[in-house]
Amino acid sequence: MTSQASDVQTTDVTELPLVELGAPILGEPEKRALAEVIDSGWLAMGERVKRFEQAFATVHGAADAVAVNSATAGLSLMLAAFDVGAGDEVLVPSMTFVATAATVVHAGATPVFVDLEGPDRPHMALADARAKITPRTRAIVVMHYGGYLMDLPAWRALADEHGLLLLEDAAHVAGMAEGIGVHSDAAAFSFFANKNMTTAEGGMVLARDPERLARVRLLRAHGMTASTLDRDRGRAVGYDVVEFGHNFRMDELRAAVGIVQLERLPGWNATRLELTSTYREVLARALPEVTVPFDEGHPSTAHILPVLLPAGADRTAVMAGLRAVRVQSSMHYPPVHRFSRYVDAYGEADLPHTDAYADRELTLPLHPRLSPADVERVVASLAGAL
Repeated sequence: MTSQASDVQTTDVTELPLVELGAPILGEPEKRALAEVIDSGWLAMGERVKRFEQAFATVHGAADAVAVNSATAGLSLMLAAFDVGAGDEVLVPSMTFVATAATVVHAGATPVFVDLEGPDRPHMALADARAKITPRTRAIVVMHYGGYLMDLPAWRALADEHGLLLLEDAAHVAGMAEGIGVHSDAAAFSFFANKNMTTAEGGMVLARDPERLARVRLLRAHGMTASTLDRDRGRAVGYDVVEFGHNFRMDELRAAVGIVQLERLPGWNATRLELTSTYREVLARALPEVTVPFDEGHPSTAHILPVLLPAGADRTAVMAGLRAVRVQSSMHYPPVHRFSRYVDAYGEADLPHTDAYADRELTLPLHPRLSPADVERVVASLAGAL
């Protein structure tokens, strides 16, 4: 590995192709789908959105789904559909994208940050969550970090024990049909540009209770009793507004792309898992001091490839070293409890496992365009940067 790292460092970097952190796959099928929408003359939420919802629901073993314009909108709608609001507390991870907590704040509730289990399993710790339940706790939001499935039956048991809602931030697990939205009350998915499938912006909501899902659908579009399409096609005359809703709708262009992407998602997820296995093998051989969280067989969509750098490593310098040889990297995530606005509003939070993980985590490139040779190059470059 030393010689491989040296080869990468001595090659003229301008000749090296960029190894991207993540790269959406878009091509002729998506172009044709978009052209069909444009030719149809109907761009707003319509029949394609319905088709996308049904296809997504089928993949995930659900009866129905509601398409929205982002996972953030989906999280907000889940909270609203269950009347989570002022006076309520919601248990959330800090090791997540900020939207998981921000939607709780915008609902008028208070986010309560839960620590991680540990560096090898950066999921919310059940014991810490249990210790933070109070009479004001209304819901738990679990997040499948990196695409790695949470122990949903255990969290369902905790929620039922205390009469709480169990909601899923499922932004990283599109395409996983192993209980997402089954054990919880609702789940929100993301189709942002860096996700396993994309509609550029977009999301989807599943809910066990058809009445709650119907409320999500109503709240998505201003609380109106008839859609623009229904009125245009003569299926409705006028409308009432029966909820204080939002404009969180998905349009036909995004739905058309989503239908195409969803068909290809199983293959892409399988490739991500294969590449993750390759990373584990190469790292164990060449850089055993750099570890990959979770066990090899943990159910996952392999959304990102997080690794733990050796204690004391200068991550900023490592990232600069990778960038110098045209290898992108990132970190997932700066913990929410450290952000200044959250400290100002809710004070300092004692989350030692989250802090320790956040200080050592580095995200390496992972997407279906990568090859095993790319993985070897990334690891060689990481060895050189360390």
